[in-house]
Amino acid sequence: MRIGIAGAGAVGRSVARELIGDGHRVLLIERNPAHYEPHSVPEAEWLLADSCELSALQECGIEICDVVIAATGDDKANLATALLAKAEFGVARVVARVNNARNEPLFTEDWGIDVAVSTPRAMVAAVEGAIDVGHLVPLMGLRRGQASLTKLTLPDDNPLIGRKVCDIELPEGAALVAVLRGDGVILPRAADELRAGDEMLFAAASGMDDRVRAVVHGVPAGRRMH
Repeated sequence: MRIGIAGAGAVGRSVARELIGDGHRVLLIERNPAHYEPHSVPEAEWLLADSCELSALQECGIEICDVVIAATGDDKANLATALLAKAEFGVARVVARVNNARNEPLFTEDWGIDVAVSTPRAMVAAVEGAIDVGHLVPLMGLRRGQASLTKLTLPDDNPLIGRKVCDIELPEGAALVAVLRGDGVILPRAADELRAGDEMLFAAASGMDDRVRAVVHGVPAGRRMH
């Protein structure tokens, strides 16, 4: 995917590196000359411009981006960028960084925002969530990297569709902690049935992602949930 990131400070650069590592094409837009450092992420395209200005977004071809991330340290700038990207250029998915929790109620669809986040990892997950149905998406590290929280959205052809939670043979050290369905959050019980589109949240010890992914896609693993 082509991804535009407004804000090339520490957060924007971190997100850009991770997305480039995942095979995406990234454009970094930075208005502050002090933060304009193409050598820091040489694989990205760079533009020295203000993402709050319509002309700047036109210049960089923002309309051909699949995702725009407003990642500056200024909530007002992020809101303006998000609104322009969605309303003026029709960008399909807009992710915006919330710097001040008091401003979070503003970060809604009214401002063109599909997902509001506060950390670099969450920004990457929000991008991946647009395309990675069936893929295990890391959300956050736990216990100083000893464990992690991950998400997998069940595709229509997954063998777990119609099966019960107790049929998931997770390895020791991994647990299904929640299922997001529609606007609701389900605390999974053994008899609950899984549906296509369910967002499954797993907590697991470090290094177990491949085993969890294999189980969900029908490869036998170590134990049953009760």
